Amino acid sequence: MIRRIARSVLPPLLRTPLPPPPPSFSAAAAAEAAEDPSFFSDAPSEPSAPSSPIPARAANHPPTVEKDAIFRGFEVGSSSPGTEESRVSRLEACHFFAREGRLKKLRAVLTQMIRQDGSGSAPLFCKLLLYNFQDWDCCCTVWDMLANVYARSEMTRDALFVISQMSSLGINVSISTYDSLMHSLRTADVILDLYREIGARGVPYSEYSHTIFIDGLCKQKKLREAISFFQDLRGRKELTPCIVAFNTLLSGLSNVGLVDVAKSFVSMMLKYGFSPDRFSYATLIHGLCVVGSVVEALEFTEDMEKSGIEPDVVTFNSLLNGYRILGMTSEIPKLVRMMILRGLKPDLITYTIMITGHCEQGSFDDAMRVKEEIIARGFQLSIVTYSVLLNSLCRSKKYHELEDLVDEMESIGLDMDVVAYSTLIYGYCKLGEIDRALEVCRMMCCKIAMPNSFGYGAILTSLCKKGMIAEARWYLDSLASNGQLVDVILYNIVIAGYVRVGNVQGAVGLYKQIIKQGITPTIVTYNSLIRGFCKIGQINMAEGILKTIELNGLAPTVVTYTTLMDAFCRVGNFDRMLELLDEMALNKIMPNCISYSVIMKGLCKQGRLQKAADVLTYMDGNGIHADEVTYNTLMQGFCEVKDKEMAFHIYDIMLQKNLTPTPVTYNFLINVLCQKDQLESAVDLLNFLVDGEVKLRKFAYNTIIRAYCAKRNPYKAMLLFERMVSAGYEITIRDYSAAINRLCKRHFVSEAMMFLNMMLSFGIFPDEKLAAVICLTLRTGQNFRSLASFHSLLIKSGIASINKQEVHI
Repeated sequence: MIRRIARSVLPPLLRTPLPPPPPSFSAAAAAEAAEDPSFFSDAPSEPSAPSSPIPARAANHPPTVEKDAIFRGFEVGSSSPGTEESRVSRLEACHFFAREGRLKKLRAVLTQMIRQDGSGSAPLFCKLLLYNFQDWDCCCTVWDMLANVYARSEMTRDALFVISQMSSLGINVSISTYDSLMHSLRTADVILDLYREIGARGVPYSEYSHTIFIDGLCKQKKLREAISFFQDLRGRKELTPCIVAFNTLLSGLSNVGLVDVAKSFVSMMLKYGFSPDRFSYATLIHGLCVVGSVVEALEFTEDMEKSGIEPDVVTFNSLLNGYRILGMTSEIPKLVRMMILRGLKPDLITYTIMITGHCEQGSFDDAMRVKEEIIARGFQLSIVTYSVLLNSLCRSKKYHELEDLVDEMESIGLDMDVVAYSTLIYGYCKLGEIDRALEVCRMMCCKIAMPNSFGYGAILTSLCKKGMIAEARWYLDSLASNGQLVDVILYNIVIAGYVRVGNVQGAVGLYKQIIKQGITPTIVTYNSLIRGFCKIGQINMAEGILKTIELNGLAPTVVTYTTLMDAFCRVGNFDRMLELLDEMALNKIMPNCISYSVIMKGLCKQGRLQKAADVLTYMDGNGIHADEVTYNTLMQGFCEVKDKEMAFHIYDIMLQKNLTPTPVTYNFLINVLCQKDQLESAVDLLNFLVDGEVKLRKFAYNTIIRAYCAKRNPYKAMLLFERMVSAGYEITIRDYSAAINRLCKRHFVSEAMMFLNMMLSFGIFPDEKLAAVICLTLRTGQNFRSLASFHSLLIKSGIASINKQEVHI
């Protein structure tokens, strides 16, 4: 079992061939014995080194030697730690300490040896023990202590190697060593195998074993298993609950926000006669603050004080963080002042929380003020604090300030970690500074801090969003060719980039490449391909990918089905759309808000508006949150049939649900008013929205302008057009063409020419299509003078083929 655990945790270490195992020796009692109180009183002298290596012993005990001789050998090893002689001398001293029961001294010597030789030294020490001390008294204790020291030094691979050698030799492992190893492996899945190994070998669990195992389950977020294990042991009376076990569960539950469950264990603690200690209170207060229950956290703080436990800096930091999470940054300085009045000094975590709060509120200047205060108080900012500031500057798109902060970090010699580098790469990508992002990435690689998928992914995502797919593909291929670890996440980003620009062939090519390289595609990969084929109208190919997903043992997601449903809705195949909805139900995939929006769009296209409204009612009744897009979809359906009352009714529901209408919402409302010939109401709504500083698209203006032109009211159209220009919208030839075409169609020639002059004054010249319309209008109205002038303008502007256009008209 131990060998299987070792294989799952570490690559196989080089093992020395072992002789047949001797009779089993138990090291458990020795390892758990009382340690020597005279550890600090030993003052060894400085002897000379022996002239020859120590030979292997044949007897079951070391030869009779004086105590001073042993110390001389030990000190010789200290003077030349890199030689085999010195190591053997030290191990000889270790056996002497083991025989004397001086385990604290034994641990100290082994710890010093391990620190000098470092990780990966286990095979060497095992070889020395095997060939020089196999038959010595107390060798089992030394073996066990060696494994124990490796485990406590977080050298898990070495500890497992030593234990596997002990198993081959038939030497028992003490529960103390097992406990230390479990503690080192508490974040790894193999802790369960190790726990079972202890029981299978008949080693009695210590009072700490169960608690360490529970802590491991909590660290791995396996809270259900941890609680079940605790309750099961308690029911079988194999575990006597203690304050440490309860605190372990409280910590695990509070860290993931399960504060109510944690409080139930506090009640159980009280029933067992345990009062919450400082750790219990701190854990609960932290958990309550994380979930935003700061008021209750303050109540627990009061209970803590009533119990005679004064809140410390850790407790106050939890409360500060709670206020930060709630966005109540104004309360943070008050709490800091309270700390100081109680004689507590804010630490770096306190200030980091303050900086984070200011950054999250967009108050970067306040964050920098706190930073200067930290430095003035003699603190050295950590990389965590700087990462918070970097992230804030990236989000605020403050390029120059970002550069200054990076320079400051370099000037104080602060080493950036992967998180800081990744934040910086992401920030530069967001600012569009891809070259700078690549430079940071190269710097990161040079400093042997390999970027993760987040860092590389930020660069690839930025390139794809800018439409630079060729560059993204080149960068991805260069990563792979340079030996960087390129995972499926990065390939998915570029595949999605190909789909974004409609290059489905490129996406499929990259998909085939990852298959060839033995990389397993994920559902995200297939969803991108489905979206790509749907985008270019090849729905049959998209459905084929759905079958491929199932053949590869992957489960389609709500995104998979919704993408296909939307594609069938667009081509009017509503029956297949509804079949896919039924398929989702069979596969127990819950439709989301977007799925229902697609269904509503399909029903509206069929003219089944009441059914579409019923879908919205169903969503509301089943706790499915409808967003602005959902309401806009239904509103569009009613607007298309000119049902103004229902359109505004849906708008009212949006407001009641505290949803913020989008510019598209107002476009629909203005459009339906224009369709109902209520132009003045449309203008009133537009004015109301502009006065309320609601962001509108120019479509809202153009809708009313076109309506004025169609209703033969060109002067109001011109006034509104001028308002649109004054509002700062980017005006294109399409905007002018829409108005001029309508005016020409209704023979408002002079007004059309006024729009034309306005267009020319902004340096926008008519295209061939608009020029042909104007020429035809002038010729039809026999306005030959204006026609000649217009022809002259066209010749100067270089517009050709007018005659061809006129013929078609």
